[in-house]
Amino acid sequence: MPRSRKAYTDGRYGQIHYRFAGEKTDRLPLFCLHQSPKNSLEFETFLLEASRDRLTVAGDYPGYGMSDAPPSEEQASVELYAESMWKVADAMALDRIDVFGNHTGSKVAIEMAKQQPARVRGIAMVSAAILTEEERAQFADFFTPIPLDREGTRIKENWRRIVASAGPAWSLEHMDRSFLQTQMAGEAYEWGHTAAFAYNAPFTEGLEQLPHRKIILNPADDLQVCTRRAREMMTNGEIIELPDWTYGFLDVHAKEVADLLLPKLDAA
Repeated sequence: MPRSRKAYTDGRYGQIHYRFAGEKTDRLPLFCLHQSPKNSLEFETFLLEASRDRLTVAGDYPGYGMSDAPPSEEQASVELYAESMWKVADAMALDRIDVFGNHTGSKVAIEMAKQQPARVRGIAMVSAAILTEEERAQFADFFTPIPLDREGTRIKENWRRIVASAGPAWSLEHMDRSFLQTQMAGEAYEWGHTAAFAYNAPFTEGLEQLPHRKIILNPADDLQVCTRRAREMMTNGEIIELPDWTYGFLDVHAKEVADLLLPKLDAA
């Protein structure tokens, strides 16, 4: 079975791990940006499918997967995550790219385009967390870290959440891989959600002000309703409703996602 290749580069707080598939072609490389508290492994199936005609890359943010963590939660931010992904692009000598973010990764995608606008052609996203203050507080409360204990409360709850949100076609092996990614983040596992919630205003500003082509996939997940708020504020963007897809669709529908997304990015 094909596998992605793996490598490391240096970042602000240590090494940054990334995986990649395919080769450089006349198509722009596609950079995939993970949600919290996952890592680049969530894109493994999609990377292989999308690499049929281009280089595809997915990195681990600092503190996730096999990337070194910043010294404290205060240093963890969407800006740091975007900077770290540009470190990967530089290590691979990639001049211009398309970006594709999932949940937290959607905010990282916007920030990457803010940091180096000339190097980004198109921005694709899974969902757009455009939250009211009440919603932000509710999400922050839900994602408050669960302390470790000998009863395994955190472990049981994280597994319960994965099973509860899984789509019908997502296998137990897929769920186990998702659970592994959460566990790999250790005590930093909720830093990414905190960073994403803090990036609410810059995210909406980016949707409104960045001239880049923006494509938002809107599956049936917990951000489905708030994602639709982007329709009226986006410059040069579209929302694609996907009511039959839910969590795990990057595994289950990898080919369909590539077939849908890649031509749109190439036309950006």
